Amino acid sequence: MRRGRRSTSKIVTIEDVARVAGVSITTVSRVINKLPSVKGGNRDKVLEAIKELKFQPSIFAQRLATGKSNVIALVIPRYEGVFYSFYALELIRGIGTLCAVLKLDLLLHLTESRSPLNLKGEGGIIFADIIGNLQQLEEAKSAGVPCVVINHYFKEADVTSISVDNFGGAQNAVNYLISLGHKRIAHITGDLVTQAAADRFEGYKKALEKNKLEANPHYIFKTDYSRGQARSAAEDMLAMHNPPTAVFCGSDAMALEVMAVAKELGKKIPGDLSVVGFDDNPSGLYGSVALTTVRQPLIKMAEESVKELNRLINNKGAPAKKIILPTELVIRDSCRPLK
Repeated sequence: MRRGRRSTSKIVTIEDVARVAGVSITTVSRVINKLPSVKGGNRDKVLEAIKELKFQPSIFAQRLATGKSNVIALVIPRYEGVFYSFYALELIRGIGTLCAVLKLDLLLHLTESRSPLNLKGEGGIIFADIIGNLQQLEEAKSAGVPCVVINHYFKEADVTSISVDNFGGAQNAVNYLISLGHKRIAHITGDLVTQAAADRFEGYKKALEKNKLEANPHYIFKTDYSRGQARSAAEDMLAMHNPPTAVFCGSDAMALEVMAVAKELGKKIPGDLSVVGFDDNPSGLYGSVALTTVRQPLIKMAEESVKELNRLINNKGAPAKKIILPTELVIRDSCRPLK
């Protein structure tokens, strides 16, 4: 029986690169870490040797050499259907795209609110909202890890936060419905444990108040953002003796579910019910009636979070910033003026 030959392959080290390039280990380290103090000829030799040997520098070795890491983490609270969420997918797309531009490696954490984070080797963390996971943020701050919070206005002065004007966006949506002559306006909320849903609810109430309209508690349906609960809310709303003529929904996904239920019950959109959503999800364009919505700049928020985190990583002690991004009312076909 012929024995299999033992593999002679080995892990390529920085010493191997230095030997092939004919330079010192220190020179190779400086080239890897992009330090400017290496002559052009030596730099070319090292890069050629790295390519020839297919050398992969250690992220952790680079961190030791430069005092910083190019690995950033995105922490998203775990919830059912996260990978079907327009919000989550837009954040991942925007953050991932800018990380590639800035040569940063992205690590995704889907966590339970009380699960400790593994902070080893991470240069900074982006928290996609704070929903019961404040302790994770505090632990990261205590460990000296730069942090940015998005989709949540953080009052504490030492934390950079990038949020959306959810209050103003909701107010504009309801003001628009009122301008069309609607007075019986319902609201299907998102999960009010989130700051975004709570602010949209407050914007809805403030618009009614400013226009001297009373918020009817029977027209307020509190849900968890899911399409299932939106469906139940829509069925109850449309079965009322004196149903609303318009509804502002806390997300486009819920607004589309309301429109689907209305169609099933023989109601017309916008003939029998005017509908406004929140997000500007592209799926709102593809139905028989294009959805009027509030556009929130998710990609802008994602990109700004990477820029701000990169600033904090490269400038220890840099001051925190508070950024609130504006929304935009996008008028389409799902609302009509009352006679």
